Order: sequence, then structure tokens, then C-alpha cells
Amino acid sequence: MNVLLFAIESPTIIILVVAAIFLLFGGSKLPQLAKALGQSKKAFKEGIDEADGKTDRSKLESVDDEALFEEARRRAQQMRADEAKKIER
Repeated sequence: MNVLLFAIESPTIIILVVAAIFLLFGGSKLPQLAKALGQSKKAFKEGIDEADGKTDRSKLESVDDEALFEEARRRAQQMRADEAKKIER
């Protein structure tokens, strides 16, 4: 058996994979699938850019720590109150 027939770089395997995808999804779904794949790739790249620190940090640096803690406390109290209302129902 020829081992090169099923190598990843082999044109035969690429053709078989493309044919299988075409049979599974059909001709009408392939453009939608490609669009969704492109949007996912774009969103992933934007997420990576944000994680790398390419966001504007000047807004974060201007926030006072005490104000941030107070806002966190206020939101925690609100969440507890909402949960208590759910339990009462």
C-alpha cells in the first residue's frame, strides 16, 4: 500500500476532504459556512489583539481603586438581592 496516498500534503486526500465536505453540506450551504468561518477568524484575531494589550489602557489607569471596589460591592449587593427575589418566588 502506498503510504504517500494518505499523507497530509497529498492532493488525493485534499480532494477527498473537499468532496466529503461538499457532500455533507451541499452547494447551497458552503457559502454560509465560509462566511461563518471568516467571521469566526476575524473575531478570534480581535480577541487576540485585545489580550495582547492593544486596547486603550488610559481609561483603566484613571479609575480610582476605591471607586472600583465600591462599584463591585454595590453590584454584589444587587446580585444578592436579585437572587433573594428569585428564591422568594
